[in-house]
Amino acid sequence: MAFGWIRRAAGAPREAKASAAGAALAVQGAMRPIWSPRDRTSLTRQGFAGNVIGFRCVRMIAEAAASAPLTLSDGVRRLEVHPVLRLLGRPNPGQLGAEFLEAVYGHLLLSGDAYVEAAGELAGGGPAELYPLRPDRMSVAPGPDGWPEAYEYAVGGRKVRFTATGEAPGVLHLRSFHPLDDHHGMSPLEAAAASVDVHNAAGAWAKALLDNAARPSGAIVYRGPEGQGLSDQQYNRLMEELSENHAGARNAGRPMLLEGGLDWRPMGFSPSDMEFLETRTAAARDVAIAFGVPPMLLGLPGDATYANYQEANRAFWRQTVLPLVSKVAAGLADWLSRHRGEVVTLTPDLDRVSALAPEREALWRRVAGAEFLSEGEKRAMLGLPAERPA
Repeated sequence: MAFGWIRRAAGAPREAKASAAGAALAVQGAMRPIWSPRDRTSLTRQGFAGNVIGFRCVRMIAEAAASAPLTLSDGVRRLEVHPVLRLLGRPNPGQLGAEFLEAVYGHLLLSGDAYVEAAGELAGGGPAELYPLRPDRMSVAPGPDGWPEAYEYAVGGRKVRFTATGEAPGVLHLRSFHPLDDHHGMSPLEAAAASVDVHNAAGAWAKALLDNAARPSGAIVYRGPEGQGLSDQQYNRLMEELSENHAGARNAGRPMLLEGGLDWRPMGFSPSDMEFLETRTAAARDVAIAFGVPPMLLGLPGDATYANYQEANRAFWRQTVLPLVSKVAAGLADWLSRHRGEVVTLTPDLDRVSALAPEREALWRRVAGAEFLSEGEKRAMLGLPAERPA
């Protein structure tokens, strides 16, 4: 079995890509595409901080997941008061529960990894505080068998080492599935990286077009006497007038006066020729699909997958938000159970999610009318503990 750290330790040089200019004047062929780097820091900058679709997808998922109510049980009864619930309600002095969970979900979406540090210890056992750690500052220290032996967190020129072995490790590592890496998860941004680049490039092209008075590039052809070109003084004067009077959005629509055998020939494609809007919309839809957000919820045109907004929102919760909440809640419950020496489970309370209210109401009605089921069987079908709370 080959481990990811072996591949990374090899230090293979990064491939350098360059494009050569065509030999023909004023003729531009298809250039080799230039893609952004695929490391997690670059992906976050390009796909979250620099892309409105990626930003909105991550915020929508993280905020929705952090707002999902969690219930705690010991396997038999649902507990309304418990140290774990108090800890998740106020994980540390600087964050409330929703802020803490939003950070965990956000890191998991952006980098494929999320780390939570346990700090201090309560009198009855278990951590006193929880802190989300930035994945870009964390590195894995593999043991002799290739699996993580410790985690190293680098900040401010210092490194803090957390053991990854033992019954209750000091750091919880949550990660998404990655088929080619044993230690790190794969984020949706990795799969959507090409679409993010296309969307960003389309936006940059539109901005450059507007800065150039919404006109494509072109060439000024001099038709003077044969064998005679513009003098240096004439050339500099022409370039200066073009820059001052015909470039930029403030000069949009200003007529161009050409004299002395000068002629203007456009050299660019119009937005309709490039199907500019369709290309940008298609890239935006691809980014949304990678994150699992129905394009209808982002206001993207041309989406007819769902009959209405409510159906799209329900699918968003069922297919994207709830699986993420269940994954993180199960990881936190198992980790905190080992710290406290008792078994607790954390599950999302579906009856308190407004987007699922219609289908939950229908389920309750069907279960209540099933007279052949015992009370315990009905509670199990509804996802409730076997006994009523005391």
